[in-house]
Amino acid sequence: MLLLLPADFFDTGQSLCISQLLLHKECLGCGITRAVHHFIHLEFQTAWNFNKLVVIVLPILIFIWGDQVYKTFLSLQTKTK
Repeated sequence: MLLLLPADFFDTGQSLCISQLLLHKECLGCGITRAVHHFIHLEFQTAWNFNKLVVIVLPILIFIWGDQVYKTFLSLQTKTK
């Protein structure tokens, strides 16, 4: 059973971005967590509104995650031999 947080789970609350906390300005990464979370929930317009880089960042994150899973699988196979 796959448990997902609600789509709006990260939409409220204090930002942890150093740029926002110290300079009161958004950086290029501001909103990416919220954007990825909405994208995973298939809310593409909301994701796009939070951060337009989600269409670049999410595929890269999926690739890195898949690569690490594959490398871990290979290392576990070589250890059992």
